[in-house]
Amino acid sequence: MFNVVSDVGHYKDFVPFCTKSVILSKSSSKLIGTLEIGFPPIVESYTSKVTLYKPNLVSAICTEGKLFHYLETTWKFSSGLNSNPRSCIIDFYICFRFKSLVHSQIAIFFFDSLVRQMEIAFLEEAKRRYGKPTVETHPLEIVKR
Repeated sequence: MFNVVSDVGHYKDFVPFCTKSVILSKSSSKLIGTLEIGFPPIVESYTSKVTLYKPNLVSAICTEGKLFHYLETTWKFSSGLNSNPRSCIIDFYICFRFKSLVHSQIAIFFFDSLVRQMEIAFLEEAKRRYGKPTVETHPLEIVKR
């Protein structure tokens, strides 16, 4: 799953509403990427600094764009079942605040649905790349603060 999540340059191919994903710079442990997100009729782009701690963590912080006051995401991967080395536990954290009241209202209304769509997209991309899951997947639990 680390490889799927850290492949920011291909988000446009599988992440819902992501219409463009460009890597501006990259090293073995960091990258700068710009994503264009389209929630028709609204399309915005933002740039993030992504830190990679292979194979355990992907952390992204929005560094510029008109969309967010702040946006931080963290994907944490830990070992799954001892009997199945191809399994993992995923913890996903997102914290954000939109600059626009309109975007905030849209997010409140559609947040749970968007999280589910993104979760499914990443799992489906992993399935496409690596084959069907070796254990049954369980949906992420959404906790709002």
